[in-house]
Amino acid sequence: MNTGVDAPVKYESKDFDKTPPTPHVRIPDRLHHPAVESAGRHDDYSAQRKHPVFFVDLPSHSISMTIGWLDSGQSSNMHRHTYETVLYVLEGEGHSTIQGRKVEWKAGDALYIPVWAWHRHTNTGGGTARYLACENAPLLQNLGGVALREEAQKGHEAAVEEGNV
Repeated sequence: MNTGVDAPVKYESKDFDKTPPTPHVRIPDRLHHPAVESAGRHDDYSAQRKHPVFFVDLPSHSISMTIGWLDSGQSSNMHRHTYETVLYVLEGEGHSTIQGRKVEWKAGDALYIPVWAWHRHTNTGGGTARYLACENAPLLQNLGGVALREEAQKGHEAAVEEGNV
């Protein structure tokens, strides 16, 4: 369905006086992403992260949402990024190490990952752990590509895990 809405206007500093006084509703074509996990994981991204990740494909310009899985005993990579993350645990149990601090979690819990904090997630339960991750990465990407991610280097992970970095 084409709504006939033009692409959003990009303003510059000299256009400050052109800022509209009221919001304009722009309805995108897609408002629904059915069966996110059935649509399949993003293989390249999942391989880099060493666990399955499913992207929620909706046209938000400021937040993203993914669903991640960790098998029993599995951990994500130790990493950090310039965007905030809120995780909601859908099922399973485990812990996250956030800048050297161990945070236990189980289904129904939510966690906050601050900007640029080293972290990893570990499933300590007997089954699959699934979580929903909401991040403000698209906002930073749209502000000029400042949504950055860094993986801990081998040998550096232990120091990060213990909070010595």
